[in-house]
Amino acid sequence: MKTDTLIKNEGMQLLVANLGLVEAERFIILIQKESFDYTQWQENLFEDMSIEEISQKAADYRKNNCQG
Repeated sequence: MKTDTLIKNEGMQLLVANLGLVEAERFIILIQKESFDYTQWQENLFEDMSIEEISQKAADYRKNNCQG
């Protein structure tokens, strides 16, 4: 299991790599300002998708974004 510090570092690296430093910092500020319920968001994230669609999207993402 990864430590909290490692997860935070990796998450910030991903944000910066995808959004750039300024936009990554803005994202963090926006999340902290809002009453953001991650659990609720996650429960609704895929509600209109079938298991097959989710699986296909995951496979496509892995194929296009993961080395090895």
